[in-house]
Amino acid sequence: MTKSLLATALAAASLVVIASCQTPEQGRETIVVRSAPGHDGGDAAAQAPVSHDAPPAPTQAGSTTGVHPGEAIYKATCAACHDQPEATRSPSRDNLKGMSFQFVNYALTNGKMKDMAANLTADERAAVVSYVTGRDTSKTVDWTPNLMCTGARAAVDLEGPNAATATHFGYDWRNTRKLTAQQAGLTTAQMGDMELAWAIAFPDATIMRSQGAIVGKNLFYPVAEAGKMYAFDLSDPAKPCVQWVYTTPGEAPLRTSVAYGVLGDGTPLLVFSGIDSTVHAVDPRTGKALWTKPVGVYSHSMTTGTPSILKDRVIVPVAQFEISVAADNKHECCTNHGYVLSLDPKTGAQQWRYDTMPDATVLRDRGDGQPLKGPSGAPIWNSPVVDETRGLVFFATGESNSPPAHKNTNAVIAIDLKTGKEKWSFHATPKDIFNSGCGPNPAEDKLNCVGPDETVYRDVDFGASVILGKGSDGKELLYAGQKSGSAWAFEPDTGKVVWRTPLGTGGALGGVHWGIAFDNDIVYAPITAVGRPIAGEWEGDPNIKSGIYALDAKTGKIKWQFNPEPPPGTPLPAPGTRGGWRGNILSAAPAVIDGAVVSAALNGALYVNDAKTGKLLWSYETAKDYQGINGVAGKGGAIDSNSITAMNGLLLVNSGYGMFGQAGGNMLLAFKPKG
Repeated sequence: MTKSLLATALAAASLVVIASCQTPEQGRETIVVRSAPGHDGGDAAAQAPVSHDAPPAPTQAGSTTGVHPGEAIYKATCAACHDQPEATRSPSRDNLKGMSFQFVNYALTNGKMKDMAANLTADERAAVVSYVTGRDTSKTVDWTPNLMCTGARAAVDLEGPNAATATHFGYDWRNTRKLTAQQAGLTTAQMGDMELAWAIAFPDATIMRSQGAIVGKNLFYPVAEAGKMYAFDLSDPAKPCVQWVYTTPGEAPLRTSVAYGVLGDGTPLLVFSGIDSTVHAVDPRTGKALWTKPVGVYSHSMTTGTPSILKDRVIVPVAQFEISVAADNKHECCTNHGYVLSLDPKTGAQQWRYDTMPDATVLRDRGDGQPLKGPSGAPIWNSPVVDETRGLVFFATGESNSPPAHKNTNAVIAIDLKTGKEKWSFHATPKDIFNSGCGPNPAEDKLNCVGPDETVYRDVDFGASVILGKGSDGKELLYAGQKSGSAWAFEPDTGKVVWRTPLGTGGALGGVHWGIAFDNDIVYAPITAVGRPIAGEWEGDPNIKSGIYALDAKTGKIKWQFNPEPPPGTPLPAPGTRGGWRGNILSAAPAVIDGAVVSAALNGALYVNDAKTGKLLWSYETAKDYQGINGVAGKGGAIDSNSITAMNGLLLVNSGYGMFGQAGGNMLLAFKPKG
């Protein structure tokens, strides 16, 4: 194994639950025989999943010099990435220490870098994993006996006509990320003065990336790194308890948030996906798997967006992480692309598959006798909107990884719900060909990069989920947020642009990152980094800063903006970076609860603003130590991804996101109104 490969392998080990739309990863790989793209019916591939290996017995640090046997490997092969995490987008040493031995070992044995780590012996692998995690055992703490439900609370109650209040990434099928006061049990006035009700710390976790589904007094909550789904009863908001725990086969890490739905025959269902591109369908009453389905078709396929559950199908968006491995010249670039699946909700069998583009073919010699292939790219990072009235599925895509830049990259797309056939596609940013290691002036030895005559090097995919918003006038528009810094509105039937508002030019980790929200004729868009002025796109405005913007849903005009400043004495972030944990930068998807907008920052700050005026009502610093009510000590950190929900009088927030130089953590925090 070469220095660069093992460095990448160790980065992958800790990237198993990545938040960014830039550097994803995959778990178990599959051997695939694929049928023609875009066909209807039947399984698209015959798959033979690689089995999960048990972690080896860890090597003990027993040399006479007292030096850990994994230290030399780390310094020679890993330090270049993990000692400068913000520049390389790798987890820091501190974040690696918070991960479990089993979790990191999983990525090296069954994850996206298992082939690159194949030359390591079990002892060598164990030594490296033990060194970076600081652990010599794969055992983890089982805290659930401390919080198990008893008596009547042990049974899951799904009854009631309006029991399901958060069933998808965007809470409702429109993806609005809006909860009423009745649904949340919270009013705007109450959220103006809150306090911590309780905290639960999850051992061996550093990246709290997923939100739960809410049905009645039940919270179905995934913990990605643990490969576990918890059913919490919150009928007593002061004393949560655990009803059941679902553990993935082989403890394969999870990745998506969880969806809830009821099938045509009345069967309730939870659906979520793992880092290994396995879709899990679980009975919410018992926590037992009804079926699991590997859906990875290409070598680096992965799932990130939350599935959608209908009465007769489950819609699954699929991304790919070839963008992050193509920086290595040994990788034959590029052959992967995104797709959408419709699965039978009773069995997981495929009903149809939509491919964002045709399969890649050889384009030319890349300069060393090896082929450059394309088209590729268009991963689907976000969670689709399924409009059963129109019979359409709406979603958006990422950039190209190799030429030619297909029209369905950086695109908003509508496909037919029953057949998967494309109805319309809008190509927002052409010629955006990008993979890790490339830049405006790529080094000559980066053979998988293309020159400025073929690409604009923007990396401005659509990471945020689209929203189908209905205005007070009854008119519906499709809203989207792009990493270019632009917010968009489209006619849902045709894909025609209604308006576009540029809030900077964004970039790889800038612009609109994880999500937007909609309510009462307003679109709420958080901006992480503004980016540089570009003639004809955004000329530069000193009033535009990182923060959250309330846009008129009909015109796109700014109604108000909230730009939080870092606490006094906070070091300035390095030029050209997001600022990591130091930055008071809003990247996570916001929420609207009653008449308040809830947002969160990469430094762990939580904000509640008046939805009409933008006035700050309340804030809280989550990046600190906690003693969990489950008997586990933990800490908060950066807040990113989709981390905000509410139920039964509690505001629920994830704290900790150990990626890109940000502060890791392992907390689920619950806030209640004071008094």
